[in-house]
Amino acid sequence: QSSELRYTANTQLEHLHARYTGTGHADITKYDWLTHQHRDTLSSIPGHPTLLSYLAIADGEAKGRVKFELAERMLQPCGPPPPKEDD
Repeated sequence: QSSELRYTANTQLEHLHARYTGTGHADITKYDWLTHQHRDTLSSIPGHPTLLSYLAIADGEAKGRVKFELAERMLQPCGPPPPKEDD
């Protein structure tokens, strides 16, 4: 029964990772994790009209312009990736 529970837990965990890609895994780098978090936040803002309005007013820009800038920032939200280390 223990192995059955372990199998069920692993299956559920795999399902969550497939559904929510930003949840990470044991080998995820700090850069990748932060990138997922930033992209999640940037994609969430246009879905909340009051928050989008707040940002537009604070920046003195139109809502459409703020949406465009948020979409552009999603390309590299944490800057360029760090150089790969060859082990």
